[in-house]
Amino acid sequence: MFKTLVNAFADKDIRRKIFLTFGLLLIYRIGCYVPIPGLNLAAVNSAISTTDFNLMNLMSAVSGGALANGTLFALGIIPFINSFIIMQLLTLIIPKLERMSKEGDEGREKLTQITRYIAIGLAIVQGIGIMVSWDNAVNPMFGSKIFTQILIIVILTAGSTFVMWLGERITEYGIGNGTSLIIFIGILSTFGTSLIQAFGTLGKNINNIWRIIAFFAVLVLLFFLIVFIDLSERKVPVKYAKQVRGNKMVGGQSTYIPMKVNSGGVMPIIFASSFLMFPQMIIGFWPQSSAYKFYNQYLGVNSWVYPIALFFFIIFFAYFYAQIQFNPQDVARNIQQYGGTILGKRPGRETSEYLAKINNRMTLFGALFLGFISLVPSLVFKAIGGDLGLTNAFSATGMLIVVSVALEFDKQLQSQLMMRHYKGFLQ
Repeated sequence: MFKTLVNAFADKDIRRKIFLTFGLLLIYRIGCYVPIPGLNLAAVNSAISTTDFNLMNLMSAVSGGALANGTLFALGIIPFINSFIIMQLLTLIIPKLERMSKEGDEGREKLTQITRYIAIGLAIVQGIGIMVSWDNAVNPMFGSKIFTQILIIVILTAGSTFVMWLGERITEYGIGNGTSLIIFIGILSTFGTSLIQAFGTLGKNINNIWRIIAFFAVLVLLFFLIVFIDLSERKVPVKYAKQVRGNKMVGGQSTYIPMKVNSGGVMPIIFASSFLMFPQMIIGFWPQSSAYKFYNQYLGVNSWVYPIALFFFIIFFAYFYAQIQFNPQDVARNIQQYGGTILGKRPGRETSEYLAKINNRMTLFGALFLGFISLVPSLVFKAIGGDLGLTNAFSATGMLIVVSVALEFDKQLQSQLMMRHYKGFLQ
């Protein structure tokens, strides 16, 4: 990866894209420290730290601490992620949206525009929910508390919309997926803050150093496991028959179809977490209601039902995302059109069923791995350094996001280098 970075910086165009990406991410991080007017920041921190469930803490970790600090980008990219999930589900249900998704660039642009509108609507709803939880932290401006609350909701919505715009600009003009990089940089900043706090406890108890070392040891092992699974794939061999075209003989080559174990990366976890967080945020509008107390106790983030629901939703979204990314019918059709065959399988339906069977098996293994990595290591981190603040420093989900985004960023750089130095790579 370091060699790829060196080669990338040697290319003027790629270097410009990298600096543009870093610049836009820097703008995002600056916005995470710009306070919202009309808020008592100490009261905001108190409201989040003393809450009886860690939903706000989870959202704050994704936003890099912006929510806990009551800043401009407190909502972060979460409304856009929820909107993207909703649109993907609706595309499978509504025929008109499905047809639109197959209309090429024009259809995708229409779907993207609808996704933006839904994201803005969700940002307003989530802004109202957060405003309810911040009610005691509002300092009335111009003698009106209602005016101040409306202004804060508008600022939260505008900040989330701007973050969405930054993510799109990174994807279009920079390197990598903008949404993933924004989440990536937020998790890294949270890790740095938590680590500083953990080392700060050494002055009171020097023996905590061994717990910090144990935390890093588990962290390294999990990093190796995540990288190993993320790079694992099954190669399905394909043989192309020789064909005569004019005076030339073409074909006769052997290749393979790479099918990754974890083809969806971290997206199933992001989808599942966002999907489960949204109802709790909505019902949080009425914190004194019996429904809120019931949901918080039996279905909330700290309940015993939540990790079970998260596990099964991860499996569901892993299969859902795999179906979006890999269509065995289309792959089998393309293989047949170019005169290719999978050894021992007839072209067409039999090939399609064979590829679907392999894809389902690989997806199941990848989904079980995601379910394991999202739950079990978090319990280990809590046992090692729960009172040191290391539980939120690097959750297993956060590690998976960091590794997946870093590997994807490296692949993007390699593809950019390949495009610009294609002849050099062939020689």
